[in-house]
Formats: sequence, C-alpha cells, structure tokens
Amino acid sequence: MEMNGILLDTSAYSDMARGNKEVLDAVQTAENIGVNPVIIGELLSGFAQGAYASQNVKQLELFLDSPRCVVLPIVKESAQRYARIHHTLRKAGTPIPANDLWIAATAMEHGLTVVTLDKHFARIPQILCRLCER
Repeated sequence: MEMNGILLDTSAYSDMARGNKEVLDAVQTAENIGVNPVIIGELLSGFAQGAYASQNVKQLELFLDSPRCVVLPIVKESAQRYARIHHTLRKAGTPIPANDLWIAATAMEHGLTVVTLDKHFARIPQILCRLCER
C-alpha cells in the first residue's frame, strides 16, 4: 500500500453505502483502499440480518472488485501487531472489541489510516485514524 492508503472499517463502509459524504470523500481521494477478512465478515453478518442481503452482497462484491481495493490477509505479523495494540490498550485500561483490534493491527502492518465512525480507534497510539461523523 502507498502513503495515501486507507483501511475502511465496517462502520465506515456501512455509512458510505448510506451516502455519508465524509466517508465517500475519504474513499474517493484514497489511492488505495484496504479491507481485511474481519471487515468482510462483519459486513456479511450484518447483511444476513437485513431485508436486502443479496443486494448488499452484490454491492460489496463490486466494491471489492475495484482495482483500488485490496483484501489484506491476516498473517503472523498481523498477530504480532494485535498483541502489541492489545497490551497497550489493556495497560491503559481502554480495551476495545477484538475484531477492531484485528482491524487496527492490519492498518498498523500496512501503514494505512483507519477510516471509521467508531471513536475508540482514535485511542490506539499505533495507528492513524480518520474519525468520520454520522
């Protein structure tokens, strides 16, 4: 990934699909857009609970097929970064959900800015975060 890369969190993707201009701007101006299997899993799980599951899955597949979008694997290096972030947050008394630790670890590993609506990402000193409003 290049310097202008982002990692699009689940909350940001969902709000982008609803037309959130701030998230749309982040996506449109990014050279590269990363996601990981955790993000895709969260999205698919959410879609399965909704009335427009097949439509949402098709929209996600189109997004993932974009030449600027890369599905980043979770590998040993990701796990090492997960452990570092988890330790830092527990020591500070500010734990976050495990899935978001994997998202942060992926961003840290690839030098990407997390685009999100979840404020707890801003508490992670090892990553850059672009916090968007609803």
